[in-house]
Amino acid sequence: MIRPRLVAAVAGREVRTLLRNRALLAVAAAFAAVVIGLGGASMGSPGGYVSLTYDLLLPVELLVPVLAFAIAFQSIRGDDERGTLSILRTYSVSRLEYVLGVFVGRALPAFVLVVAVLGAAGVVAGLGAPATSSFLATHSAGDTPLIYGRFVLFAGWYVLATVAFVLAASALARTDREALAAGVGVVVIVAFVADLALVALLTTGFVGDLIGVLVGLAPASAFRGLVLELAIRPAIAADPGVATGHPLVSALGLAGWTVAALATAAVAVWRPVER
Repeated sequence: MIRPRLVAAVAGREVRTLLRNRALLAVAAAFAAVVIGLGGASMGSPGGYVSLTYDLLLPVELLVPVLAFAIAFQSIRGDDERGTLSILRTYSVSRLEYVLGVFVGRALPAFVLVVAVLGAAGVVAGLGAPATSSFLATHSAGDTPLIYGRFVLFAGWYVLATVAFVLAASALARTDREALAAGVGVVVIVAFVADLALVALLTTGFVGDLIGVLVGLAPASAFRGLVLELAIRPAIAADPGVATGHPLVSALGLAGWTVAALATAAVAVWRPVER
């Protein structure tokens, strides 16, 4: 049974560690500057929230894994290097409680950061926005803040999944060099390799209508599919007629990868005791 008190204790320690790390604070500031700057560049552009969501979709898709790497790649590996894991093993905290605590303590601040920064970018971009463009739907699902709000929430979910990936890599690594290499590998796989594999599979011509399902199996494309299908698509007056991803599969894909990554971290976190 998971004891929330122990999970909260580990999470609190992780949050304090993040707040004391000036390098991570600099990374967070750089992320905020880039995203809010892009929002400022979209100020007053035609298309409203739909246009802003399109403008930020790719940058967020690429920057979130980098942010997750900076926040989490030294988490579990750092505790192992300092001997903290050996101390924790003398207490009653379980593998899963420790991993969940680290995950909450690292992922929750990342989630808050991304949601707050994207919210600020939306406010900046909305200053002096022109009237809704004619290509948008005129019904209640048209160009409203709800479109951008859905995008922000999906981005937050994407953060949770990528942090879980990096935690798994940190738990599997045996040295700092391995942790660094594994973390970079996770960023590359999540942001690029999985999508390239899907493109290669699509060019074979064998997948056909299954492409809408397959894109939900990669974290970045699952995030993209949720945004395009559930945030942008309902706001477009003319249905493009081409599915960019099955929403249910994309949601299950992100959730499944998150659970699988945390389970991997929980299995790998305790090393056999040397005698």
